[in-house]
Amino acid sequence: MLLGELRQKLQEVRGIGPKTRTILHRGGIHHVADLLRHYPRGWEDRKTPMPLGAIPGGGTANTLIRVVGHDYFGWGPKKTLKIIIQDANDATPATLVCFNRNFLAEKLKPGTIHLLYGTFLYRFGELQSTAFETEPAGPARGTGFNTILPLYPLWGGLTMGVLRKVEESALNLFGRHVEEELPEPIRQKRGLLPFPRALSSIHFPSTLEEAAAAEKTLKYHELFLLQLTVGRRAWERRTVTRPARPVAGALVERLKDRLGFSLTLDQQTVLETIREEMASGRPMARLLQGDVGSGKTLVAFCAALLAIERGDQVAFMAPTEVLARQHGENAARYLEPLGIRLGFLTGSLKDKSRRYLLEALEAGEIDLVLGTHALFTEEVTFPSLGLAIVDEQHRFGVVQRSALRKKGQAPDLLLMTATPIPRTLTMTALGDLDVSTIKTMPPGRQPVETHLARQDNAAKVYQWVRRELDAGRQAYFVYPLIEESDKLNLENAEAAFRLLAEEVFQDRTAALLHSRIPEEEKRETMSRFTAGKIDILVATSVIEVGVDVPNATCMVIGNAERFGLSALHQLRGRVGRGSHRSACFLLYGPDLSEEGKARLKVMKEQSDGFIIAEEDLRIRGPGDLTGRLQSGFLPFRLADITRDFELLKAAREDAFALIEDDPGLLKPENQPLREVFQRTLPRPSAGGRLTRPPRTGILAP
Repeated sequence: MLLGELRQKLQEVRGIGPKTRTILHRGGIHHVADLLRHYPRGWEDRKTPMPLGAIPGGGTANTLIRVVGHDYFGWGPKKTLKIIIQDANDATPATLVCFNRNFLAEKLKPGTIHLLYGTFLYRFGELQSTAFETEPAGPARGTGFNTILPLYPLWGGLTMGVLRKVEESALNLFGRHVEEELPEPIRQKRGLLPFPRALSSIHFPSTLEEAAAAEKTLKYHELFLLQLTVGRRAWERRTVTRPARPVAGALVERLKDRLGFSLTLDQQTVLETIREEMASGRPMARLLQGDVGSGKTLVAFCAALLAIERGDQVAFMAPTEVLARQHGENAARYLEPLGIRLGFLTGSLKDKSRRYLLEALEAGEIDLVLGTHALFTEEVTFPSLGLAIVDEQHRFGVVQRSALRKKGQAPDLLLMTATPIPRTLTMTALGDLDVSTIKTMPPGRQPVETHLARQDNAAKVYQWVRRELDAGRQAYFVYPLIEESDKLNLENAEAAFRLLAEEVFQDRTAALLHSRIPEEEKRETMSRFTAGKIDILVATSVIEVGVDVPNATCMVIGNAERFGLSALHQLRGRVGRGSHRSACFLLYGPDLSEEGKARLKVMKEQSDGFIIAEEDLRIRGPGDLTGRLQSGFLPFRLADITRDFELLKAAREDAFALIEDDPGLLKPENQPLREVFQRTLPRPSAGGRLTRPPRTGILAP
């Protein structure tokens, strides 16, 4: 059976009693498969000798020692044993400091010889170790030396010794029965170990080289399974066909004539690609990524016009009402003069208005409906949905996007994000999509100056902001919390609002915006800020997306070290949207960590969102970049899509080639991957000999 099918209960493993089983359950280990996939975080090399003389300044020793004598420091019941030793081979002296282990005086008697493994530091004029293990030398010694020992993550009182024993027991009882998961030609091509051997070697390798080979093999398995899933989605999309419907693009040309400016070269290139795909006989599934302010929304509006011109309806979904309303206002400005019938649907829409809108939508009287997640609820019906546009796609899950697409007959899908997606994620969580990128910015955009300042130097920042306000500009102040927290000593929006409105800028108009404020009040606040009637907007990250006020030139972010790089980049993108010089101030607290310093330094030195996204992925991992899409989609235990990018590319190449060679292999939507492997592996014949697959040696008939 495959590893994932080892559903035997833990009590079937020798050495796991009720207490150990309870601890393992707390760590998410419920079955034998979970236990065998609890991989080591590293290994101790107790095979390669490392004498004390080879680590004069400190390091890890693995050697034979002679006990020279005992000493103590401290007094009374708190006195601590010191064991004076010499390397049995080169006579290098050292000391074992036995905190809470005075009983070792009986085990390590002067004149005796032992095997020792320990970490030493040069302190107080001598080599010292407080972390060490010993074993009597001689033929009767145990198994803790002359071997490679796994080091496992531990929790809840679980000991390394117990975990090593139960892992070994599980391997002996069940691991030997695990089947190979990869087609043999792929395994040979990539130089991978057989899966059962890799599983055994990752836990108890005979050499560190074997451990590395096992780790590579198991990483590849994880990446290959992911790419099979991605490949299946891509294949399912490509198999959907529809009549080709070319569009002249008359509405798009009318929009261009009204703009008063020209599209950038990147915008034109992406729009042409979208036009060709929408006219084809297969539905489009494209991710459009571009930095903040690069003009993605205008491209999306052009795509909507193409769909409307061919007689279809369009749904435009955004993650927040603030962003959805911003798109609605822009659509009214650009599209309504062209005769496009617009609708706006959110969860806060009143019952009477909601009922009227839903009836008009179902009757085909609305060409383009914009809104939030309310668009994919059951009550929303489209007679001819031809294009679904999803902005800030990482805020939605795969299921939500799928629910929206199912409201039409093979509609086109255009996803947008202002959080540039690193290429590693476009090959994993978004690997079934085609990707377009807008890198050039519209002319006239000013670069945003980024400054770092300690929180207690905020007075100087206030002076800079006041000069901008005196010049007729506006400012944002953003904080990580809404209100004061007993657990976190961080700046909060409500306290900052009182300070700024009542003391620092009492002669100016200020407003507060966060997620707990009623939607109607939010709309009113944003409308007044956009109209220039509010000078200072104090908020949480609720303004991260969907706020476009060209007159705002100051962005001040309190406790900036608490935000991810991508969030900081998005917030910084709220300024610099007009022709005036703009600045972003990142205020940090007194306890800034080294990692925090590195992240803020990236923000100061980089304005390229793609470079920032790569750094964010490296520092924080993929979850924060893919949002809900990440949930359950990258269940890696060993693989890391940044460090193992080359292995990821190899797994993708092999998985997609496998599907291309025989697409029917993955056709049933609910077909378990086990069946895929069963059909791609040589199976034993009646005589016990392996029968080879026909033709390519990869796929069975």
